[in-house]
Amino acid sequence: MSMKPKPNSKFSILFTFLVLLSFLIVVVRSSDVAVEGKEAGSEGDLDDLEQLLAVDEQLQEERPEQQSEAETVSKAQRIVVELNGDNTKRLIDGNEYVMVLGYAPWCARSAELMPRFAEAATGLKEMSSSVLMAKIDGERYSKVASQLEIKGFPTLLLFVNGSSQPYTGGFSSEEIVIWVQKKTGVPTIKLDSVDKASGFMKKHHTFILGLFENSEASSGYDEFVKAASLDNEIQFVETSSSHVAKLLFPDLKTNNVFVGLVKTEAERYTAYDGPCQAEKILEFLNSNKFPLITKLTESNTVRVYSSPVKLQVMVFSKTDDFETLAQSLEDTARRFKSKLMLIYIDISNENLAMPFLTLFGIEDTKKTIVAAFDNNLNSKFLLESDPSPSNIEEFCSGLAHGTVSPYYKSEPIPENQNSSVVAVVGRTFDELVLKSQENVLLEVHTPWCVNCEAVSKQVEKLSKHFKGFENLVFARIDASANEHPKLEVDDYPTILLYKTGEKENPLKLSTKSSAKEMAVFINGELKPKDRSTKDEL
Repeated sequence: MSMKPKPNSKFSILFTFLVLLSFLIVVVRSSDVAVEGKEAGSEGDLDDLEQLLAVDEQLQEERPEQQSEAETVSKAQRIVVELNGDNTKRLIDGNEYVMVLGYAPWCARSAELMPRFAEAATGLKEMSSSVLMAKIDGERYSKVASQLEIKGFPTLLLFVNGSSQPYTGGFSSEEIVIWVQKKTGVPTIKLDSVDKASGFMKKHHTFILGLFENSEASSGYDEFVKAASLDNEIQFVETSSSHVAKLLFPDLKTNNVFVGLVKTEAERYTAYDGPCQAEKILEFLNSNKFPLITKLTESNTVRVYSSPVKLQVMVFSKTDDFETLAQSLEDTARRFKSKLMLIYIDISNENLAMPFLTLFGIEDTKKTIVAAFDNNLNSKFLLESDPSPSNIEEFCSGLAHGTVSPYYKSEPIPENQNSSVVAVVGRTFDELVLKSQENVLLEVHTPWCVNCEAVSKQVEKLSKHFKGFENLVFARIDASANEHPKLEVDDYPTILLYKTGEKENPLKLSTKSSAKEMAVFINGELKPKDRSTKDEL
């Protein structure tokens, strides 16, 4: 059951929700393969598998033009060993490295990840990796999956000498290969020839290059390798050849020690000019690894949120409308690089856009919206003027210099004539509650709150009981549609008594109290002088 996030839960709930929205695709399941007289996944099976793959490779060499995509996928999937109730423990204990994918046949996210996992297995095999790639149907073999601590689907775990560690990389086949290689002692790829570099560039489009003329003897080499080991996402490449380095990084202007980042975007080549220290190299990488404008997808939400650049400007727009802004946005992103991060979200993708737009109370918008989040301060901002290139740049400049005020959503100002309980919205909270010369009893509720309706009836009853009571106003605010920096409520319903002269420290009434008990509490706090205590309802 989906629930709207509470206003003050803000960013932790939002991004947890976003992570759960990734990977929607039709369910695909790899069929089990059994060899008569042999146990699935046994050493005999693995030998047979190698022989079959060798036949595949020979046939591909003889008739490469006839090699279909389906055959390629089928071959890749056969590289992945199917675990079951009998072979799991032996294979995990008997191999130094085992990468396990726990899946379920009905899980759409599993269906999307499985072919990528198979492609990664193929890539690792071509690199002569010693990692055994395996998968297990966690629904069919639930007991075994539980023993492996597979608690959801899909789950990726790397077993090193029988001990598991969770997967923390990306979900493309390339990202899986990079993560596995780094976790199994191969943090960098060494390229010693132009031919190898050319082949590498056909498969890898984002990487960080290190040129060290004398390899291990070069200053900073150990720090470069250390940085490669600590990073989980980007492929590190090392070479001692200036010719190889210039092929990978054409802007190279030195034959000495050099480190640079290559990406597939407008700002393709970025040289590092700091000291060759692991910590500094990683800082450089984290600040530059994203494109000038990052398109948010289901698979990169966690990476985007964990970026060290916590001030993130989001452009919600249709594809055609965004293309008209793209060039100017790149210029703006380049100007404020390292200070803020520009992110594009397709507004027609409701799974991605709607949770963010809900936080601003503008779920129904169809036009281009520019908003921002400061994940350090838990603040949000909204460009309320026309999203023209000049206005967007001015908005970003104000964010970078801290001159833009945080945004708090509010419903339109309502009519409150002859209302026994005054409706308060975000825009009127100051006037009707904090700056009011009267005592205010405020009910804070939400539409999805189970107990709010009953409490609202009690407040209505109290408002009629205290009708004519001097200096006491009854009010309510819908916290799902209205916010204010001084209204910090995490539980609904909540009843607060704002006493005259003490508005900064409202008193909280128990919502479990009866109407009579609340009346006694109100009388006791306000101590009316010209009226006898009223506590009978």
